[in-house]
Amino acid sequence: MALTNPTPSPARPTVPDAPTPLASPDTLAILASPHTATTSVRASVPDAPTTPVRPTAANIPTSPNALSGGSTPPPAWRRLPRLDAVDRDVLTLYLFTRVALAVVAYCTAWLFPRSPEAHSPGLLSEVVGQWDWSHYLHIARDGYFPDDPAARPAEWDNREAFFPGFPLVLRAVHLVVPEWTAAGLLVSLVAGAVAVLALARIARVHLPRAADARRPALLLLVSPCAVFLAVGYTESLFLALALPAWLAARRQDWRAAALLAAGATTVRVSGLFLVAALVVHCALTARARGTLRGLPWLAVPALPPLLHSWYLYARTGDWMAWKHAQERGWYREFHAPWEAWGTTWDAAFGHGYTTPYALMWQAELVAMAVGVVTVALLVRARRWPEACYIALSLWALGTSYWYMSIPRATLLWWPLWIGIASWTLRRPRWLAAWLCVSAPLSVVLAVTFFSGRWAG
Repeated sequence: MALTNPTPSPARPTVPDAPTPLASPDTLAILASPHTATTSVRASVPDAPTTPVRPTAANIPTSPNALSGGSTPPPAWRRLPRLDAVDRDVLTLYLFTRVALAVVAYCTAWLFPRSPEAHSPGLLSEVVGQWDWSHYLHIARDGYFPDDPAARPAEWDNREAFFPGFPLVLRAVHLVVPEWTAAGLLVSLVAGAVAVLALARIARVHLPRAADARRPALLLLVSPCAVFLAVGYTESLFLALALPAWLAARRQDWRAAALLAAGATTVRVSGLFLVAALVVHCALTARARGTLRGLPWLAVPALPPLLHSWYLYARTGDWMAWKHAQERGWYREFHAPWEAWGTTWDAAFGHGYTTPYALMWQAELVAMAVGVVTVALLVRARRWPEACYIALSLWALGTSYWYMSIPRATLLWWPLWIGIASWTLRRPRWLAAWLCVSAPLSVVLAVTFFSGRWAG
């Protein structure tokens, strides 16, 4: 369950989704800068003889250095990917926005205490640990089916609806960081840094200059629901796995793409939509390269959801226990798309709900419209894998009793942020207009979340 705020429709991306023939299949190269290669001018030398030289004792190198022209290979740590100027700018922007959200959380704690008569703010864990965080905390601390009766809520909380990836990482970090809320914040902080770096690397493929890759990261970090990238939610961790998986697929490193996508499928069901996009991308590149060697690897990401379903079946006798928990807790049973739209419209404008909830339903409607326009533009640009990814997300979220979580899901639509970046690069004045709308909405949603009101 989640919410995010709407964004105007992105412009048609400037580069089609043809696979870029990147050379290195090394998994470490997934995040390696595309600008680290250097060019050199080869000195002119006389024409070499065309007859091959037969190896003899006189011309066989006798030392390892002779094989490399006399230079010792650099140690392994020196061969790790380095950050270039654009990466450092993106990380700096990321840290600044984290500080800004911390300031918003601090001010919200003082402005909106639990009691109107309070003379001190609430604890940090109370401010940032809202809504879905409690589900992840209970799973990480007590498991899905705790044996201790004290760990069982009086009314079951449908925690089976949540995938185990984030709780498992949270429990692992908790071994080092004893305070649960701090551990969750640390997971999102580190994962978010990886995610924005990967987004910038993807953007370099589609935008004219490498320096332009800063813009999608900026748009994401000040988007209306950016607060969910900073708190103990799954968005940052999912992006930290999904975006490098997409980069690996573009480099034809299908083993790395499959393993990273498998991590994404342990975090959110959206990982399955990513796998579908990878399959489409593999099929399209196979037509150009004449090989489907990457396709068998893409069966790997299906294993985590299957194992999770098997585990729930062993405890409940229901293979779809996670789906039925969503239906019980959040009314996610199937309805026709027009029925879901009509129900959400009534909730937004029918005066049947209090104004804060009605406003969130309005955000759901706008986010759905933004998603539909984004898919249409991607189809027009023949970027079929990305169109498949977002279309499946819209179908899953748009066929429930009503819309829920669509605004927050926009954080996961990286083509949206790259498309808006491309649009504002061609129309520079619109960047200021966009930020003047998006940044205040981001603050409003952050205050809404930190004050304990429903924000997604």
